[in-house]
Formats: sequence, structure tokens, C-alpha cells
Amino acid sequence: MAGFEQRSETTRSDDSSDDAATEDADTEAVAEIADVHTERVEEPETADVKVEAAAEPHTPAPSGFAALGLRPELVQTLNDLGYEEPTPIQRETIPALLTGQDLLGQAATGTGKTAAFALPALNAIEPGFPDAPSVLVLTPTRELAVQVSEAIVKYGKKLGAKVVPVFGGQPIGRQLGALDRGAHVVVATPGRAIDHIGRGSLRLDQIKTVILDEADEMLDMGFTDDIESILESTPDDRQTVMFSATMPPRINSIAKRHQRDPHKIKIGKAETQESQKLIRQRVYYVKRNDKPYALGRILDIETPDAAIVFCRTRMDVDQLTATMGLRGYRAEALHGGMDQTQRDRVMARLRDGTAELLVATDVAARGLDVDTLTHVVNYDVPAAAESYVHRIGRVGRAGREGTAITLADPRDRRQLGNIERLMKTTIEVAKVPSVADLRARQVEVTVNQIRESLASVDLEDFNKVLHALAGEDSDRNIALAAIKLVHESRGAVMDEREIPDASARNDRSKNFKDKRADGKGRHRDDREWDDKKSKGKKKFDRDDRTGKKRDFDNSDTAFVFISLGRKAGVRPGDLVGAIANESGLTGRQIGPIRISEQHSVVGVPKDDVERVINAMDRATMRGKPVKARPYTD
Repeated sequence: MAGFEQRSETTRSDDSSDDAATEDADTEAVAEIADVHTERVEEPETADVKVEAAAEPHTPAPSGFAALGLRPELVQTLNDLGYEEPTPIQRETIPALLTGQDLLGQAATGTGKTAAFALPALNAIEPGFPDAPSVLVLTPTRELAVQVSEAIVKYGKKLGAKVVPVFGGQPIGRQLGALDRGAHVVVATPGRAIDHIGRGSLRLDQIKTVILDEADEMLDMGFTDDIESILESTPDDRQTVMFSATMPPRINSIAKRHQRDPHKIKIGKAETQESQKLIRQRVYYVKRNDKPYALGRILDIETPDAAIVFCRTRMDVDQLTATMGLRGYRAEALHGGMDQTQRDRVMARLRDGTAELLVATDVAARGLDVDTLTHVVNYDVPAAAESYVHRIGRVGRAGREGTAITLADPRDRRQLGNIERLMKTTIEVAKVPSVADLRARQVEVTVNQIRESLASVDLEDFNKVLHALAGEDSDRNIALAAIKLVHESRGAVMDEREIPDASARNDRSKNFKDKRADGKGRHRDDREWDDKKSKGKKKFDRDDRTGKKRDFDNSDTAFVFISLGRKAGVRPGDLVGAIANESGLTGRQIGPIRISEQHSVVGVPKDDVERVINAMDRATMRGKPVKARPYTD
């Protein structure tokens, strides 16, 4: 497999915040441009004498990034980086942002979005040592904060732009020192930004531009209150830029409150529809316990160059990474429970091609763009149809074909139907390959490897081996033994177990509905308030994130005691954001929530309660350590 490569827009520099480039502006390039525009043939002073001026040489109109109105230093940097023509989103966005207009944009990863908002922001920074930041970029995850800050450092090199990333999982002392030394641009996760604002280390009084990158993901993680607080603390005349992969009503609600007549763009709809035609989409119905084995067999058949597997929880990520490693894959894990050193190590392995399989939670992989990606796997059906579209959009780009694989339970049929309606397509239902299918594919791969070796490798050096064995056995047996070594060197596993087709359980959903009609069995939606059923039962207060009232009596939900409450300043968004970041759950999986004076109680899926407790028991909220344990009434 070819492994992963990072897009040039997100090449890793040292994550130490004071590594932001401080080189002087390219004054020679500016002077040359100035000379061209000041050389003119002077008109004679005497009006009576008619003198023909020498014809000026034809100067071609600016093209590429120069035509968008960017500073010469930025244009030169882009040329040095090999950026020749703006992408559609850059062509639409940059001129509008250069005028100071607010912007609300819908665009997916890989469209050139980072440069689209970073270049206009850099265009406006003033030379010299910054007294306080003028640009604040908010991102949902620390990985995306690092990638965005690295890109801005790279683009702002000739401007001497100072960029400081601040996020959780990194010693705050280093960040305090970097902010104290001054920054033009601060790239932050919402929670850490609030922390620094409260400490007085992040000044907002001189902010000219606020950028929300992946705004929908930040809201899903429960950062709504933090975002509102940050925006309200910045100057009223600031420029507000919001980018989102999806455009739920909550995004439009924030835009109405905090933006002034924003320029609206939507990039990639036609492009996405075209790219979707290049994506082969398949769903396999598999029982939960069979998923690791089913995925291994499917990937053995598919032989991807590079793949991302999206898992719902960090425990799934860790377990699946280990399983795929035993199967012979160079697999790496990425989730919110890893410290920054571990994450950096994974990113380095992705860049140098050491890893061929990335197993990640959706939040941790947000914003990660992989040029060599051929396969995307949904280990579980995404809770939101838009998330499915966003995930599989990582393949099928630039005219390349790709494959999207989804492992599903028959109960997921309704959600898959929602996805198909959104995409206006039908997802092919496939059966997990049999043992015979796997054996045939493994032999096919071995044959192809030997053919490639015969065509491209100088075999003369191996004559010694053949001569050494010539008297011991027949040429045929020697060749077969060599082929066996080639076959086994691929890590071909002894996989002898047939995996049952779970799609045969067609009557399960009907039986489930019948039980519900009889009052038997429970469903996750039972957490919604029901006046008749909940009389005399202890209830949760209104869930601030969903507007639904829910109760304790739910067989699918377990509850976690968190040692901080209202007295510590804890809000629902803090709890959702912390749990999502630390455990890998999505915002939609968390709730209901009850916050008391001294503690909080949070509902999570029963299967994930131990994971949440282990993750939160070493976390911090509002700068205070958290203790977590199972909640017992």
C-alpha cells in the first residue's frame, strides 16, 4: 500500500508556538513591482508641441492569485509553494473577505478552505510586533488547530506573521508564554480559548476577524455557549467568517445573531455529485461481534492503497487498530484520548507513508485530508446523513475512483434510507466475502506480485539459491516453496471462519415494532418525556441542547456522576464538549444532563459508560480536575 500523504496546505512544522516565521517581507519583490508601475514616458511641458509618446510595452492583466487582490508578499509565497490557480472556494471567498464583508460558507474538507480564509486574514495584518491578536480562528479539535496554524505560518512567512495555536492536551505554560510574546493570529479550540480569556492571557479587544472553521462540528460537540461567549466578547465591528460542512438551522441562527449581511457561498454541490459517481458505495450487514473479522476480510479482498476507518468510540478505535495490526496491516489509531505527543507521532507516520490504515473517531479525523486515500470505511452507520456524505467525500476527488464501505445492522436500514434520499442514490448491499473468496483473492494477489517481480527485478543474483537447492528437490517444488514464502510474507492470515450474513434477520425490526406496540421492550427514543409513563419517577430537567425532557427509566442509557456542578461554572456545553473530546462519543449520543450545585449527572449509551468514566476521571473542566463514577440514585 502506498500509505498516506498530507496535502501541502497542512505540512507539519514544529508545534512549538514560537516557531511562527519571523522573516522580513520580500522588499525586493515589492520594489520590482513598484518600479514597473512607476516607469512612464513623461509628457512634454509645452502644450503647443505635439509629441508622440513611446508606446508602452503591453502588460498582461494579473492572473491566478494576483488577480484576487492579495498583497505581493502573499502572491510570491503562493508561487513559491507551487499554488498556481485558486480553487473555486478561494476564487469566491478571497475577494469578498478582502472587502471586510462577513461570510457564511458551506464547503467540505479538501476544497482549499484553509487558504480561502487564511490569506485574506493575513492580508490585513500590520507589520511589526503585535500588541494583541487581530485574528482569532476557532476549530473543533486540536488536530485541526495544529493543521490550520501550520498553514497560516506557511502562508504568512514573508509577512513575518506570528501565529499561536492554543488547545487542550498541551501544557498551558507554553501557551501562556507564546501569547505573552505576542501574536497576529491565534488558532484555538473553544474550551481552551475560554480558559485563556478568563486568565486574561488572550486579549480580544483588538480582534478584527473571527473565523469559525468546521462550525457544525463545534456545535455538535456542545461548544455553542463558548462560541456565543467568545463572539460577544469581541469588538462589534469585527469581521465574522463561518465555514461549515453542513448547514443545520443552528448555524443559521448564530449567523443571524453575529453576522451582518454575510456573503453566502456553497461550494462543491455539483462537484460532489460528480465525485459521488466515482465512489463505489457498499453496505455489509454484519453482527456487532463479527465486525472486526468482516472488515479484515473485506479489506483483504479490496487491497486499498490507503484507508480511513471511522469508529464511534475510542475503545472501538483501539481494539480495531490492534486487530488490524494482527492481520498484517500497518494501522494507526487517532482519537481524543491520546496526548499530543502520541498524536504527533501518528501524523508523522501518515506523512512518511509508514501507515496504510488510519482508525479514528470522526471528531479526531475532522479536517484531515489524505491525497492517496482510496477507501473510507464506516464501522458504524453515521447518526447524521450529512456526516456520511462528508466522510465518503474524502475519496473520489480529482477524477480518481474510490470506495466507501459501511458495516451495518439491520436496525440501521431507516438511517441508510435517509442517506440514500439525501444523496439521491442507492447503496449496493453486498455480502461479506466467504473463505473461498478470500483464498482466491490472496492467490490472485500473489500471482500479480510474482508477475511484477519477473517484469522488473534482476533475478540473476538469486541463481545461487537455485543452484544450492537444485540437487535437493525438483524445480517445481523449489518454485512452489518460493511462492509459498511470497504468499506468506504478505501477512495472509489463516481465516477459516465463515461470517454470517446479518441481513437475513429481516424480521427483527418488525418484531421490535410489535414489542413496542405491546408495551414490551424499550428504545433510545423512550428517553423523551412522557407524562403518563413518568408519573412518580425521578426526572431530568430539560436537556439544554435538544429541548427534550427525558427520564432515568431507560434501559439503553447509563448515567455518569461528574464531580463538578454549577458552583464550578459548569454548563451543558462544557460536559458535552469534554465527554465528546475525551471519550470519542458524538454530541448526539450524550444526554440527558442534570447540573446540580456541586455535581452533574450525564446520560450516555450503556455500552460506553465505562469508557466515559475512565476518560473523564483524568480530565479537567473549567481548569478543575474531574472525578467520575457510575451514578447510583
